Amino acid sequence: MSHAAPTIAVLLPCYNEAATIVPVIRQFQQALPEAQVYVFDNNSSDGSDALAREAGATVRLVQLQGKGNVVRRMFADIEADVYVMADADTTYDATRARELIAPILAGEVDTVIATRDGGREAFPAGHVFGNRLFNMIVGRIFGRGLQDIFTGYRAFSRRFVKSFPAHSERFDVETELSIFILEQRIPVREIPMHYGVRPEGSTSKLHTYRDGLRILMTILRLFKESRPLAFFGWVAVGFALLSLVLGIPIIEEWRATGLVTRQPTAILCTGLALIAAVSMVAGLVLDSVARAYRETRHLRYLTVPNRLR
Repeated sequence: MSHAAPTIAVLLPCYNEAATIVPVIRQFQQALPEAQVYVFDNNSSDGSDALAREAGATVRLVQLQGKGNVVRRMFADIEADVYVMADADTTYDATRARELIAPILAGEVDTVIATRDGGREAFPAGHVFGNRLFNMIVGRIFGRGLQDIFTGYRAFSRRFVKSFPAHSERFDVETELSIFILEQRIPVREIPMHYGVRPEGSTSKLHTYRDGLRILMTILRLFKESRPLAFFGWVAVGFALLSLVLGIPIIEEWRATGLVTRQPTAILCTGLALIAAVSMVAGLVLDSVARAYRETRHLRYLTVPNRLR
């Protein structure tokens, strides 16, 4: 009995990439001639969508602004066995796309991450520091980490794409993808790949401080939702320590004189202690809810058929 060849989709989020969209499409067409290239245009005003159509790509328009909204549409709309996602700015090496999808076609993993390896020209100093800091934070919170949680060059199985609950709106979607891998313990492989310098006429859409803050808030939100006992446990410890520090002088005064003269501070300490207790109880209750939700999501992941096997 013969099996149909696996279908491969190349997904390119695009926003004002007229200077690079055609070369990127050509490179993926040469690297994966059997794949269908999709360009999801996010309100470009420079004619990127028309250039993509002329280059032979299928173009879809996404009105909600932001890469996270684009990724959600891509994963929902496109049916394939293997997906390759890359930015449309020629910074990623499209010639190694087949190397990226090979472990998925072999049924070894459900996602492959191209970890970026570039020089100072490709990575501003602020981005290098931010990448290392956030990679370390994610690794500490979720018990193990990835080398590059922000890379935009990835390959996915159909099982991964159709079970990923995309909620992010903007550039924090890569963080959400990476934490989903760690939280659900999805088989993953990381492959180092060269990260190139943006060509003239192409500018980064990432704002270092604004998007960095957004990414940090996404990490904290996912920490709270997936590890509520640890999150609220640290909150409880913080309030309990603050209550203890403020309360020590009051206790010493009471032991020496039998009086409590600083009643407002005593009331504050009592309130802080109550907040600590409530936080711990909330963490215990929400941990049971999060565990059930995590198991439900994992069952969803397992029930998506893998047509490659």
